Amino acid sequence: MAISRARRRSITLTALAVLAAYSLYQAGGVVSGIKGVTGGILKPFSWTVNEIAQPIGHLFAGVVNYSDVVSQNQQLRTALGQATMQADQNAAAAQTLAQLEALLHLPFVGTTPTQVAQVVSVSPTNFAATITISKGAANGILVGMPVVANGGLVGTVISTTSSAATVRLVTDPNSSVAVTFGSQQVTALLAGRGVNEGLSVSNIPVTDPLSVGQVLVTSAQSGGIVPSGIPVAKVTSLSVTPGSSTYQAVVAPLADLGHLAFVDVLLWEPSA
Repeated sequence: MAISRARRRSITLTALAVLAAYSLYQAGGVVSGIKGVTGGILKPFSWTVNEIAQPIGHLFAGVVNYSDVVSQNQQLRTALGQATMQADQNAAAAQTLAQLEALLHLPFVGTTPTQVAQVVSVSPTNFAATITISKGAANGILVGMPVVANGGLVGTVISTTSSAATVRLVTDPNSSVAVTFGSQQVTALLAGRGVNEGLSVSNIPVTDPLSVGQVLVTSAQSGGIVPSGIPVAKVTSLSVTPGSSTYQAVVAPLADLGHLAFVDVLLWEPSA
């Protein structure tokens, strides 16, 4: 009996279905089979995506890490700045303490009463060298009173208000102080030449034993302008012009005028 066309088609489809099912079974099931087929198709694309994505990922990671480095660098700079500021403050405090302690041990002051004052402003130029201090007339400070610090004479008071005073430094071009040295038989005039020009001394005969390193002190023959015996300056250079009868000397202040934080005003009047 001949097989009809419809039945042959049915047998063929059934055989194809069985073959397909068997193939999928061998591949690990429908899902695995689909994954396998899809993987085969997409594998080249997957490699391309990975090759692109990995550098981009590294780039973003680098950006994040660089941001962290910048942040840490800023934190370190801030910490360094704070440490430096604290060190500066400690150094300033130590310097202030040292100056205050030094003011307690000024043998040349003797029994003269003093008034400690803080330096609140400095105005040094080659034409004027002055400081302003935190004590004034209300504290018994008068014009003409000498001002000292560790080392010696700083200058004299030239003006006052109730709560402040202006002091002309010995380096001021308008400053002049009578000084002496050694046996104190010779009185010379010490004059300011400007902040960066040191001091000059005149009228010392070449017959007197002046030498480099010699300390000059205020003279009792100064007319009572300042007490005698206060150290003022030290000779730094010395020369004699041929035919001259006096020394040419340059001297430097003994007080550290560039780093004054506190000074002592001698409550001393010329009439006393």
